[in-house]
Amino acid sequence: MARALTSEADGQAGPGHALTHSSLYRAVWRWHFYAGLLVLPLLIWLVVTGALYIYHDAIDQRVHADLLTVPLPAAPAVEPAPHSVVLAAALAAQQGAWFKYTPAAAPGQSAEVGVRTADGAKVAVYLNPANAQVLGTLSDRGTLGWTIRKLHSLKYFGPVQRGFIEMAAGWAILLVLTGLYLWWPRGRGAVAKGGVVSVRGTPRQRVYWRDLHAVTGLVVGVGLLFLAFTGMPWSVLWGAQANAWANGHNFGYPAGVRVQLPMSGQPLADAAHLPWTLQYTQQPGGAGHEDHQSHQAHPQTNAEAEDNPHALHGEGAAAQPAPSTSGSVRAALDIDSVMAQVQRLQLAPGYTVNPPQGAQGVFTASVYPHDLARQRVVHLDQFTGQPLLDMSYADYGPLGRWLEWGINIHLGQEWGVANQLLLVAVCAGIVLLCVSGAVMWFKRRPAGGLGVPPLPVQRRALVGVVVVLAVGGVVFPLVGVSMVVLVAVDACVVNWGRRV
Repeated sequence: MARALTSEADGQAGPGHALTHSSLYRAVWRWHFYAGLLVLPLLIWLVVTGALYIYHDAIDQRVHADLLTVPLPAAPAVEPAPHSVVLAAALAAQQGAWFKYTPAAAPGQSAEVGVRTADGAKVAVYLNPANAQVLGTLSDRGTLGWTIRKLHSLKYFGPVQRGFIEMAAGWAILLVLTGLYLWWPRGRGAVAKGGVVSVRGTPRQRVYWRDLHAVTGLVVGVGLLFLAFTGMPWSVLWGAQANAWANGHNFGYPAGVRVQLPMSGQPLADAAHLPWTLQYTQQPGGAGHEDHQSHQAHPQTNAEAEDNPHALHGEGAAAQPAPSTSGSVRAALDIDSVMAQVQRLQLAPGYTVNPPQGAQGVFTASVYPHDLARQRVVHLDQFTGQPLLDMSYADYGPLGRWLEWGINIHLGQEWGVANQLLLVAVCAGIVLLCVSGAVMWFKRRPAGGLGVPPLPVQRRALVGVVVVLAVGGVVFPLVGVSMVVLVAVDACVVNWGRRV
């Protein structure tokens, strides 16, 4: 959104004078330029892959139709195969231990069983729920939709590269704020001069691209801010800290939803001879229970779920039988009993069930449909099937509700088709914003030069702008690190200019 500006006062003001508008403008413009040069390619990558992911369901239904769809039963009243039979068929096709089970959400859709193999690989087995016929397998989250999502987050390239996404999102916020300052009309007749709400010139002229950049930024700036803020919970550093801070508190996600999970009600007397007063005390969480508690708030930040804001906790090996004092084994409920209880609780279609981890673990059923009001997490005692916790969107604290609402819009789910079309329009506008900025810079830069905006006469204007931007660097640490690098780069550019 940078605009050229000259001022006689800029040439006359000395170091002791108050900062002139021209000096401050040029200082902001210089940092806006550096930030844009740093993150525009990443922003284009994010919005293109993000726009594709908005339609991931439709893409997967077309590309993986052989795995995700099944023929509608000729007689709708015919009972589907028992869940235990579906699980057994999946484990026969892919040896290992199941860690999640997603029954068919609607007629004509397949069931999915996640299986962890002996070497730690995770495989998704797709089955016809009517007869437990195996339709095929993929790596877990191996659909084209999930591939687009992993490209969007740079997960394929490692945690360092994922940090660049967080940096780009933080700088996008600062770009919008500095761009707004540069766009702001000043003086009489400023609106009529163009670059505020109108575009002058032709595509052959730089003024056309400058005005197009400014006006586009005004239109899509709010959308870019929203996407940057709502995307931050997925980030490697900032998101992990924010989620850990919010988790287990009533202003975010209450305890029991994703951390401090309840234990199954196995008395200590089942494992050891104890005084009568302690016979009905529950066991402290063992290794499996600690694994439960290690999962962070939504969006998940552990390695297995860092790309999924609705990743399910409780993932792991099935529950181990609990020994009793008589030497007999107390077994967890079978999957058919658990599913019968889940169905009685009437979770929204599309829910996933995870098995307990260890003797103190719990069965977890959770669902995150497009309708926020129907989000739900239920923990069931693995021995009795009784609900230990049943929590929905309405039970979250203000921060948790805001996060879910923002993520729902970010994913294009809150208002249906209207939400999707709005996001696509914003993404297209952001691409135009990036392209127009790049063309404007290319047309302005001198031959063989970088085209950095000129230094302000009052150099302390740069210091003032850096101090203000440093607040953003504190809030978003990776932005702060890149800011230090840019300060060093700018110092090198200034020294090189002096020598030239």
